[in-house]
Amino acid sequence: MSTTPYPLLQNVNDPADLRAMPRAELKALAAELRAFVLESVSQTGGHLSSNLGTVELTVALHHVFHTPEDRLVWDVGHQTYPHKILTGRRDRMKTLRQLGGISGFPQRAESPYDTFGTAHSSTSISAALGMALAAKTKGENRHAVAIIGDGAMTAGMAFEALNNAGVADANLLVVLNDNDMSISPPVGALNRYLAQLMSGQFYAAAKNVGKTVLRPVPPLLELAKRFEQQAKGMVVPATLFEKFGFNYIGPIDGHDLDSLIPTLENIKSLKGPQFLHVVTKKGQGYKLAEADPVAYHGPGKFDPAVGLVKSSTAPKQTFTQVFGQWLCDMGAQDQRLVGITPAMREGSGMVEFEKRFPERYYDVGIAEQHAVTFAGGMACEGLKPVVAIYSTFLQRGYDQLIHDVALQNLPVVFALDRAGLVGADGATHAGAYDIPFVRCIPNMAMACPADERECRQLLTTAFEQDHPVAVRYPRGSGAGVAPLAGLEGLPYGKGEIRRERKAVAGEGGPRIAILAFGTLLYPALEAGEALDATVANMRWAKPVDVELLRDVAERHDVLVTVEEGAVMGGAGSAVTEALNAAGIVRPVLQLGLPDVFIEHGDPAKLLSLQGLDAAGIERAVRERFLG
Repeated sequence: MSTTPYPLLQNVNDPADLRAMPRAELKALAAELRAFVLESVSQTGGHLSSNLGTVELTVALHHVFHTPEDRLVWDVGHQTYPHKILTGRRDRMKTLRQLGGISGFPQRAESPYDTFGTAHSSTSISAALGMALAAKTKGENRHAVAIIGDGAMTAGMAFEALNNAGVADANLLVVLNDNDMSISPPVGALNRYLAQLMSGQFYAAAKNVGKTVLRPVPPLLELAKRFEQQAKGMVVPATLFEKFGFNYIGPIDGHDLDSLIPTLENIKSLKGPQFLHVVTKKGQGYKLAEADPVAYHGPGKFDPAVGLVKSSTAPKQTFTQVFGQWLCDMGAQDQRLVGITPAMREGSGMVEFEKRFPERYYDVGIAEQHAVTFAGGMACEGLKPVVAIYSTFLQRGYDQLIHDVALQNLPVVFALDRAGLVGADGATHAGAYDIPFVRCIPNMAMACPADERECRQLLTTAFEQDHPVAVRYPRGSGAGVAPLAGLEGLPYGKGEIRRERKAVAGEGGPRIAILAFGTLLYPALEAGEALDATVANMRWAKPVDVELLRDVAERHDVLVTVEEGAVMGGAGSAVTEALNAAGIVRPVLQLGLPDVFIEHGDPAKLLSLQGLDAAGIERAVRERFLG
């Protein structure tokens, strides 16, 4: 990758090489590993702060445990770059998050060291417990280790797993990587409890002073030790996790190999559920990332010597920014509006709303199920909740969406960011399934804005309804259509014709109409020009504009639906269902995302590979109807 020498790291091709190294060399190896992470991420982009913070922990885990026979399960998984580098993928880091390259998250198909695929939060304890009990059932002597961050510990799923594990006869180790910094600042009572650790300096100081003073008087020293054990539960989270049935150890410095390795070696010999609390720092070893871990959470390419530099050219407004501005403007107009996010303040564009309306901003932590039902409770009391949530994360609150919101027909707006393909984050984060899983729920509606202007307008339309409505929009920018300043909406459930075919009836070939949902309207318009097809901007996946659909079907021979979402059960299926209900028979070509998980890569390239760019739409229509 560069001429920078990595004399120790270049000889580590798998953890067995690491375990063969003298312990005295591991600190130098960790320093090289940190430098390599910084160099490689600066050249590819990716997650940085979190990975700089897990270097020593990764070295210690692979040094002490016999991986891959011993299972390591990394929560969320965006902090596994050091793990990937030490497990035979050092030379492939230059392909990170690129089409055909290695994933930014653990993937079972990528390496036997990636024992469980992760990218959504708070799954590690459940998976590792399953592995530990499977080993017991099979009579195999192996360890299972879950590495989970303090942000991920806010999710109910983590506590469900702890509750189960505490009474299970399993050799499970949970490592809490406490860096007091998830993507957004962690919130809630648990975080406050963990944060007492930082103010627990008085405890450590008092303990050391007491031992110094009392050492000449052994009986009093023993009494002090007993008091220390009682006091420990009041100062550190030992009591909490021991009540779950775990043996709590810690907290220890997660950057000190001289503490980590002996502690892990001792824990390895213990039976039953163990809980190790380590304290780390995001961005460790790179001052710019230490000072601003949010900015360096997921940077693009940059020069490590300079750091992140603001572009001199103004970037196009993103859909996330359009939502954030709309939320502030509508919040100023309607006091009933409250904004809710499950730990994605920055990602969902809610920073300004929190500043302007702190009393109406709620970050509930990584707790999507709770976020949805919490919104339902507020709606019951006459408020108008707006839940800003990634499409892929709404999946986690699906029962609550049906049972707690839609069944009671509560007016909650779901602003679904990251709809469709998401590029480098890959299949785990793709919003491919929201149209099918939302439109099948009674009382729900689903809007699909074609551009930034429509996004603002349709958010207003959604907010005006007295039932639940989801508005889906993609990551990044769109066609660049500037939003209007006002808060006017668009007609509910209505689309529009954006292009009429020019040829007259009787001229060769079938009359073609393309029905576009969302941002694929623009490539559909390009294809429509090449094909001389009518193009409709449908805007709503539910309710489908049946009046517009009837008109188009009556005047055309064949229909083509286009959507950046799963074809199975998607907007195209909604069109065919509506045609069947109206007794209209027309050939329908449904274009969208196929029934496969689509890997990471450049978003435009991925759409092209799925035939969802202008050329692909034109090609598919010609092959089906004009061949």
